[in-house]
Amino acid sequence: MGFIIWMIIAVATVIPLLKLLPHFGINKLWALACLIPLGLLVLLWVMAIKLQELDRR
Repeated sequence: MGFIIWMIIAVATVIPLLKLLPHFGINKLWALACLIPLGLLVLLWVMAIKLQELDRR
């Protein structure tokens, strides 16, 4: 049962990231990193850094 809940949460995070990552100049396949427990956290940090770089321009 826990695996099914984990899969639902993983899919619910991968789909939005598939659409968001190209706006930050990151290949959308990196959204699959969300399947790794710390992958989402790392992607959020990378997106935040890219957002700061875009704001400076």
